[in-house]
Amino acid sequence: MRVRLKGVNRVRKKLSDGSTVIYYYAWKGGPRLDGTPGSPEFHASYNAALLAKRLKPEGTLQAVLDAFEQSSDFDALAAKTRADYKKHIKHIEAEFGDFPIKALEDRRTRGEFLAWRDRIGVKSRRTADYRFAVFARILAWGFNRGLVPLNPCERPGRLYRSSRSEIVWTEEDEAAFYAKAPAHLKLALTLALWTGQRQGDLLRLTWSAYDGSYIRLKQGKTGARVVIPVGAPLKRALDAAKRKLTELPEGKPRPLTILATENGTAWTESGFRASWRKACAKAGVVGVTFHDLRGTAVTRLALAECSEAEIATITGHSLRDVGAILDAHYLKRDGGLAKSAISKLERRAKTPN
Repeated sequence: MRVRLKGVNRVRKKLSDGSTVIYYYAWKGGPRLDGTPGSPEFHASYNAALLAKRLKPEGTLQAVLDAFEQSSDFDALAAKTRADYKKHIKHIEAEFGDFPIKALEDRRTRGEFLAWRDRIGVKSRRTADYRFAVFARILAWGFNRGLVPLNPCERPGRLYRSSRSEIVWTEEDEAAFYAKAPAHLKLALTLALWTGQRQGDLLRLTWSAYDGSYIRLKQGKTGARVVIPVGAPLKRALDAAKRKLTELPEGKPRPLTILATENGTAWTESGFRASWRKACAKAGVVGVTFHDLRGTAVTRLALAECSEAEIATITGHSLRDVGAILDAHYLKRDGGLAKSAISKLERRAKTPN
């Protein structure tokens, strides 16, 4: 007899090789279940998950963590951000799920939480900061709703400090990548350089977003709607890729997304990152990532004498963020900008008043 288990969450996931697998969880956001539906392993892991859930004592941080995951604030996060939060929340649950809420008032609690962050930081300072920031946000959410008496994770400072002031793609990097990379990744480079968009947004970009003159998209992280005029190099690349789709033999699926694998399937983010790293290694491009293409696009627009407002219109940054990028990160030591400034000064000096 087949028993229907209440609340089981079924999740279909596409792997980097294009195949599809189905994972089962005890409930939405709950632990992953072993085995397949109907098997003894499946029922055993389901019952164990329910038992563990019932045994969670009242008045612990687990109740706050669960409430946050069921809140509208959590649902309002971008899909990728929610997935990242869930990963970190699982680690927080393992460490502090049974921590008494009343103990948050003890001054020693902040020290204990910071010591936990420091232990994580031994392996990765970046991960430590992100995980602690998630914890702090959840406690701030709980404090605003009267679920916790205070937030001991408030304003902890950062372990990880990163300056990418000189990390942009050079023309030599670009030429090397175009010389060695496969065509479908060359298109990704061109698309990133001429739009200044994030990797996730470019991987989700469909052909319907391109009308031959403009690309229209809604950014996943900010929700900003961006309309980007397509420059000539990008238009040539997109039109060539679109023509290839019409030449595909009958029966072969045509990808909906502009960026696709060699097999014509949509990329997973992990699959794209792995292929991109391999292509960079083959081309001898080191020290820069796909993420740096966004800053490179901002830099090149500035060197082309675009205003901050013009750059923000294309990339979707706020004016404040564009100013911060140009001032503190990408143009601070850029020789091309300095040369451009001197050239302008020379032209002015030669012009009579």
